Amino acid sequence: MRKIKLVEVRSEIAAGTRGASLGIDALKIASLDKKSNFFTRFDPINVPDANNFLWKGNNHPNAKYIEGVYQVLKNVYSTIESLRLEKKFPIVLAGDHSTAAGTIMGIKAANPEKRLGVIWIDAHADLHTPYTTPSGNMHGMPLAMCIHTDNLECQVNEPSSDTIQYWNKIKSIGGDTPKIAPEDIVFISVRDTEEPEDHIIEKHGIRNFTTKEVREKGVESIANEALEVLRACDQIYISFDVDSMDSSISVGTGTPVPDGLTVEEAIALNVALIRDKRVCCWEIVEVNPTLDTENLMAENAFEVLEATTKSLVDNY
Repeated sequence: MRKIKLVEVRSEIAAGTRGASLGIDALKIASLDKKSNFFTRFDPINVPDANNFLWKGNNHPNAKYIEGVYQVLKNVYSTIESLRLEKKFPIVLAGDHSTAAGTIMGIKAANPEKRLGVIWIDAHADLHTPYTTPSGNMHGMPLAMCIHTDNLECQVNEPSSDTIQYWNKIKSIGGDTPKIAPEDIVFISVRDTEEPEDHIIEKHGIRNFTTKEVREKGVESIANEALEVLRACDQIYISFDVDSMDSSISVGTGTPVPDGLTVEEAIALNVALIRDKRVCCWEIVEVNPTLDTENLMAENAFEVLEATTKSLVDNY
C-alpha cells in the first residue's frame, strides 16, 4: 500500500483575493457534513506559511509579497523532498497555487535523475513571470518558476532589481536548473490565458485538453491521452485547481472562469489519472470559503479529494 501523507499548506499571499488559507478547514467542515472519516485517517503535516507578510504591505508590484512567497516555497520544497526520500505519497491541500512550485521542486530534488511530468488541471496556465504578469499575483507563476523562464520575449513590466533578485532565488530553490521541461506539462481545461502564456504554450507545443475535448472524447480517453503525452516521464505530479470546474460550481474560489468541468468530470478525471503507478504526488488548491456562504465549493472539492484518494488506495 502507498504510504500516504497529508500535507497542509495554508498560504494565500500569492492570490489576488484573501481567504484561500481557510480552504483546508473548509474541506474539513465539508467532510464532517458528509459524515466522512477522511481526516481521521491521516496525520497531516502543517507547512509554515508566510501570510503575516500581508500585514506588512507589498513592495513588489510585479510579484506581490515575493519575499513571503520565497519563504513558503522553501518550506514546501523541503517538506516534499523529505517525504519523497521516505517514499511517501504526498496528498497536498494548499491555499494559493504558487506553492505548487515548491512541491515540484521537492519532488525533483528527491529524485533528480527521474524525469518529472506535470498534469495541471486548472482554468489558468500559471506561466506568467514578473516581466509579463498583468496582476502581480504570484499564483499565476508557479510553472514559469519550474521551467526556469523569464519569458523576456513577451516582457511588458520592468520589475525592480529587488524583485528580480527574489525571482532568481525562487527559480534556484532545489538547484539552479529547470525542474521540468515545458514539453512535460499537460494542461486540462485551461481556458483563461494571456498572450505571454500563449507564447510559451505555442513555442513548446504544450498540450491542452479543453473542456470541449473532455466532453467529446470522454474522461477515460482524455486521461489515457494525457498520460501518453508523458510516456517518457518516470514520475508524474497532478495538480488540481478547483477553478478548473465551471464558474457555476466554483464560486468559492478566487478566479472562477466559465466553461469548466463538472464535479463529476473532475472526480472521474482525477480518479482515472491517479491509477497510473508513476503518479507520486497529488494536490488540490484554491478553495476560498470567504467567497461562498454555503461552503458548496469545499463540499464539491472534498468529493474530488475523497474519491481520488480512494482510487489511489484501491489501485495500488
